[in-house]
Amino acid sequence: MSRLRLTVRARLTLLYIGLFSVCGAIVVAVSYGQVAQLPARPQGNGPPPSAAGLARFAAQCRSQEQLVHPNAEILAKCAAYFQQQGAQGQRALTLSHLLQYSLITVAVVVALAAILGWVFSGRALRPVHRITTAARAASEHNLSARVGATGPRDELRELAETFDEMLGRLQAAFEGQQRFIANASHELRTPLAVMRATVDVVLDNQDAAPGDLRAMAEDIRAAVEHAEHLIGALLILARNERGLSVHEETDLATVTEDVLDSAALGDRRVHVTLQPAVISGDPVLAERLVANLVDNAVRYNLAGGDIWISTRTLAGSSQLTVANTGAVISLADTGRIFEPFQRLSDRTSHDGSGLGLAIVASIAAIHGGSAIAHPRDEGGLSVTVTIPAAGVQEMLPIRSGHGSSRMERI
Repeated sequence: MSRLRLTVRARLTLLYIGLFSVCGAIVVAVSYGQVAQLPARPQGNGPPPSAAGLARFAAQCRSQEQLVHPNAEILAKCAAYFQQQGAQGQRALTLSHLLQYSLITVAVVVALAAILGWVFSGRALRPVHRITTAARAASEHNLSARVGATGPRDELRELAETFDEMLGRLQAAFEGQQRFIANASHELRTPLAVMRATVDVVLDNQDAAPGDLRAMAEDIRAAVEHAEHLIGALLILARNERGLSVHEETDLATVTEDVLDSAALGDRRVHVTLQPAVISGDPVLAERLVANLVDNAVRYNLAGGDIWISTRTLAGSSQLTVANTGAVISLADTGRIFEPFQRLSDRTSHDGSGLGLAIVASIAAIHGGSAIAHPRDEGGLSVTVTIPAAGVQEMLPIRSGHGSSRMERI
């Protein structure tokens, strides 16, 4: 036999009934006790007589009333006696009526409490029903349902607004995931299409020479490398979704030096200002962050252009800034530059997966920081990554030259 399950509305109503019943019973008991304690006979006349004495006294009073010349003193006592009897009867009647009317009033109040409790508890729980409806309507493919709570700003409305915000974040996350999957599929299809087209061209050529086969192999190798680079970037983004698992003190200045030692800078002139910027995190991801920023500055630069790289610790945060010359970029375009597979209109002619700055933003986020991009007035881009510092570090002198003829330390 299943146990009866009461709704929250029913439990609240029963609670209201119980509270009003207890309070009403207390008021009736106190009122009845106070009235019952009132004296029913004049005080100071000694102890009350026995029942036999009262009967004799009543008979004496009746006999005196029948006399022609009754005793005035006895008649006065009789009058006082009968007055006391009337007061006692009146008190008993008053207590009876008080108890009766009080119980009726309590019953009416409890009934009203049940009705009003049911009505007002339903109104109070209305946002909860809306949240339940929105939660049932929400799914992976439809997260547009919202509670839209109105009324006074209380805890339930705050809960409803928080639930709406959560649905909004989930909707944005699912939509971003869907866009990411669609873009990843499109990007991965490109090297596969190149490999297929290259193989088809050679297979259709019956007179293909060894040189043609070598050219085909080189094209396929380049497409495979592009696919591997893209898959590696996707794996980094997916791994970052699980959060940071390594916490080691890493100096962004040292990491920047190591990256510049192996970077293919071409004819770019690099100006470096490195001050200690120690963070607590994953050294491998920190190196990838710096490498992606440097690669972005080299890839989308002018021939013989400049790159400015600086690290410092400011107000408890470690900052890394990488700026480069290049084409003029609008401020509106920089708002989407950290999204996966987003390339600016004037950058489509360059190679790249469109994941470099997205990985930068992801690595900064899992380290508790952020990445911000600003267009330079003269053209190009300036990207600043801010991550909480591992501790208060003593500022050391600016480091000396790198040893490369293409670099200028300032």
